[in-house]
Amino acid sequence: METFRCMFKRPFHAREFIQQAWFIAGVSIMPALLMAIPFCMMFVYQINILLAEIGAVDLSGAGAGVAIIREIGPVVTVLVVAGAGSTAICADLGSRTIREEIDAMKVLGIDPIHRLCVPRVLASTMIAMFLNGLVSAVGLVGGYIATVYMQGASPGQYVTSISILTGTSDFMISELKAAVFGMLAGLVACHLGLNAKGGPKGVGDAVNQTVVFSFLLLFLANSVITTLALH
Repeated sequence: METFRCMFKRPFHAREFIQQAWFIAGVSIMPALLMAIPFCMMFVYQINILLAEIGAVDLSGAGAGVAIIREIGPVVTVLVVAGAGSTAICADLGSRTIREEIDAMKVLGIDPIHRLCVPRVLASTMIAMFLNGLVSAVGLVGGYIATVYMQGASPGQYVTSISILTGTSDFMISELKAAVFGMLAGLVACHLGLNAKGGPKGVGDAVNQTVVFSFLLLFLANSVITTLALH
């Protein structure tokens, strides 16, 4: 709650926000691409095998759109944000904590939550939304390659059938998931980083806990949002 309150407190540290967004993007984009391309290609490949059995290969784009936009994009975002972005945030704040930099900031009258946590949480949220869009786009291209070049389906059928089962509302829900995932991962990382104790070992433990708690919260949030969206 303190972090949400400080989000509306002036001044907004735009420079810190930009630096953190750039840093999180730097450690997240490549893992996201390396996961999205093979994951989406193989998933779409298997969907097309099933569709071919019932004579519905012309719906391959529809199946790919539903799988990638609704679930694969957000899930890959979960894994990357929690595994790369939030751990880097936790390690940074944990190191500052054990070096007593956080205590020094408090003595100087600087609120560490406002100065450090808010820019990181907002940066994590923004990059998660960007990653989700990137993974979805790359995933659809990977699905196109698997469908057209590996299985010989018609390019036109794949492209035109994407919009049969998915639309703007599905993409907006997917982006909402990504925003929630990024915010939760950032909050967990900041909380555990600022409360790290026990020297370097404590920082390592906090980073490990960040991965576990982030995965649990993000998959739970994914289940809740998906259930509400389908109803």
